[in-house]
Amino acid sequence: MVKVHLVCVGKLKENYLKDAAAEYCKRLSRFCKLDICELPERPTLAQEGEDIKKQLRGRVFVLAVEGKQCTSEEFAGMIGAACDSGAELTFVIGSSCGLHESVKAGAQLVSFSKMTFPHQLMRVIALEQIYRGFMINAGAEYHK
Repeated sequence: MVKVHLVCVGKLKENYLKDAAAEYCKRLSRFCKLDICELPERPTLAQEGEDIKKQLRGRVFVLAVEGKQCTSEEFAGMIGAACDSGAELTFVIGSSCGLHESVKAGAQLVSFSKMTFPHQLMRVIALEQIYRGFMINAGAEYHK
C-alpha cells in the first residue's frame, strides 16, 4: 500500500475542520497509508522550511499559489504516476505566511486555484482532492 504524507504547518483548530479532515482520512485508508505531520508555526519561513524539509519523502507536491493549476483528472494522473513508480507521496501545505523557497525547490508545485484559501481549510481541500484522485484512478463514480 502506498504511503502518503501530508505535511502541514499549524494545527486544525475548528471542530468542523477536524471532522472533515478525519472523514477524508478514513476514506483514504482503503487506498493508502496516510500520515499527517503538523509542524508548529515558527518566527521565520526559513525556520519553517528547515522543519518541513526534514519531513519530505518520495515524490513531493507543494501546494503553492504559483503552482500548476490542473483538473482533478490531471491531479489524479500525477498521483497515479507517482504510485506506479513505487514512490511515497508527500504533499506540503505551508503556513498562512507561505513557504520558503528551499521547500519549493525540486518539488512539483501544484495550485488548486488562483484564489487564496485559509491554510487550515486547505488541508481539508487537499485531503478531498487526494481522495478524489485515488477514486478517479480506481474508476469510481465519486468524482462526477
